[in-house]
Amino acid sequence: MIRKLLFGLLVLTLVLSIGAVAALFVTAPAPPPRDSESAAWLEPGPYRVGTKEMVFVDPSRPTAANGEFPGAQQRTFNTTLWYPQQATGNLPLIVHSHGLTMSRSDLEYVLRHLASYGYLVVAADFPLTNGSASGGPEPADLVNQPADVSFLIDAVLSLIGPEKPFPGVIDLNRIGLMGYSLGGATTILVTFHPRLRDTRVSAAVSIAGLAAPFLERFYQDVETPLLMIAGSADALVNYQANAAPIPERVPAGDLLTIFGGTHLGFAGLSEPYLRLVRQPDRLGCGPLLATLDGRKTGDIFLPLVSESDGIVASGEIPDVCEIMPTEPITHPGRQQMITRIAVLAFFESVFSSQPQRRLQARTELGAYLGEDFVEAVFTD
Repeated sequence: MIRKLLFGLLVLTLVLSIGAVAALFVTAPAPPPRDSESAAWLEPGPYRVGTKEMVFVDPSRPTAANGEFPGAQQRTFNTTLWYPQQATGNLPLIVHSHGLTMSRSDLEYVLRHLASYGYLVVAADFPLTNGSASGGPEPADLVNQPADVSFLIDAVLSLIGPEKPFPGVIDLNRIGLMGYSLGGATTILVTFHPRLRDTRVSAAVSIAGLAAPFLERFYQDVETPLLMIAGSADALVNYQANAAPIPERVPAGDLLTIFGGTHLGFAGLSEPYLRLVRQPDRLGCGPLLATLDGRKTGDIFLPLVSESDGIVASGEIPDVCEIMPTEPITHPGRQQMITRIAVLAFFESVFSSQPQRRLQARTELGAYLGEDFVEAVFTD
């Protein structure tokens, strides 16, 4: 009897597993045409990717008390490095900033892709905004994260001997930033803020980043290229308020719109797990609103508000999930394909040492990407 029961359970498990595999196959994202330019940009680069887990500690700045967490005299960063194992020349450095309640691996599919093309990529869990933060994620710590990014640049530049896992040398003229959601706001602050910015940064990508508080005058003194990648169906960071104004406000600002793209569609976990969810951002509304604990989105920026700096915290900024888009949602797998291509092409358009490669990358952004993905529209 027990053997029959176990056999029945085994058969049921096998059937469910086959059904799950079949469902994943049926719902797989449609790739770009095999012989297209975009398909080539999706292919991994020529380098094997190595990873190194590290812990960096900044003893010069404290971590504030947070809930039951009493605070600390230092700021500690659990960090991952992705690097091209065989690259021995000068390496461009990219520092990634994660989103609120997320972690350093939230966009690992992009970070690994960059490393396979010869980039050294660094991401750390910020002390108080990551999903496992002591006392719970606290968005108000945004004010400290620009200095965190500068510290991480310093820490990686200081690696020597056995602590340095990558064979190449970091090129100080090719340091870039990228960030997702709250990390996108961090990236913009490090790139453009008159006092918090790091002048070593030469290019920046904000993915679904909070940008509504930054007015045109905030960007006027810096000509660093910025690419905003955003989904038109983002319910957590409203597209019209945060992304749409970028080409007009930023002197060297580009916008890549993914029509039907959602906020959570950028997160690595959404593919394949959220393929069948009609509006995945609904799943993020409750947890994010609980983290904000009654505060408005603009309240996160209150410590940074300055009329002279061009930073506001207006009540006109749509709050999290205040506007729920109803348009059809694009497949998260296609959304991530577009993102992987766009981030690589953007950094190659700025950092490649070959003029022909820079032109090829810019053409991919401005022409071929939109031809191969109907939901992608580039505005410079």
